[in-house]
Amino acid sequence: MSSITVQKIFDARNRDLELSLLNGDDAGMKKVVHNPALHRPGLALTGFFERFASKRIQILGETEMAYVNRLTADRLQEISDELFGYDVPVVIITKSITPPKQFIEAADRCLTAVFSSRLTTAELVARLSAYLDHIFAPSINVHGTLVDVYGVGLLYTGKSGIGKSEVALDLVERGHRLVADDVVKITRMAPDVIIGTGSELLGHHMEIRGVGIIDIEELFGIRAIRMQKRIEVEVNLTLWSETEDYERLGIEDRLTSVLGVQIPLVKVPISPGKNITVISEVIAMNHMLKVYGENSAMEFTKKLSQRLSRQSTTKEYLESDYE
Repeated sequence: MSSITVQKIFDARNRDLELSLLNGDDAGMKKVVHNPALHRPGLALTGFFERFASKRIQILGETEMAYVNRLTADRLQEISDELFGYDVPVVIITKSITPPKQFIEAADRCLTAVFSSRLTTAELVARLSAYLDHIFAPSINVHGTLVDVYGVGLLYTGKSGIGKSEVALDLVERGHRLVADDVVKITRMAPDVIIGTGSELLGHHMEIRGVGIIDIEELFGIRAIRMQKRIEVEVNLTLWSETEDYERLGIEDRLTSVLGVQIPLVKVPISPGKNITVISEVIAMNHMLKVYGENSAMEFTKKLSQRLSRQSTTKEYLESDYE
């Protein structure tokens, strides 16, 4: 399960979230956040801790702080001790509101960081949620090559040495963009969206058998690469086999599931003289037509059925016409 420390959140999003540490000690920075959800402890501040979401980042807005500042000293001490006694990972107070001294002292005793942000509660929640959703998004690494072809993310898969890198290299030479080769990190950013990125170590390097390691960015320039791309179609390269049943019409879409997201799967057999690069461009353009509601295979089948129906009707009419 993914996790992140408070220190890493501060280092990565300090400027974006406009955070200021209110504690004197930074021991709370080592705490680990295991949940991307945020929590506003309104009921907890009233003393109701029965279903307190203590494992989440706690956000205190103007309403919560207005209530806290109205508490008596004894009640404030009691609530603060109980709140931080649940070992919350971190507390962020919005609109630069300064909390009471007892509140910070209770946080120090429990080694919990308390931040102040100049943002409004809505702005802070939106920015922090977007960052945490990215950090905690499910991801996997797959062996393949990802290329942006006419704005469509094509993920090439197949056994090692079948020619995935060579196809990608030819596409780059024709003006398309490489995202990742050999190792593609796939992250589910939404229920129906998966994003592919490259390895930080490999970057945009590519291995071409017989040549060695090449740097696509250095060879073709910045226009030949991109950092990430939504994966929309998987292109599975296989060796040609006489016994294999390959798709001929394309009426029924084959689908594959990646991290629970279904995307079209196109199996392309490799044989001598076959131009996989041009076929890849056709796959991308045909996918976009389907996105816009145009299905060439279905339209062809429909026209063919209408033509056969007309021929059959005409034949029956002529056979019964004796004039």
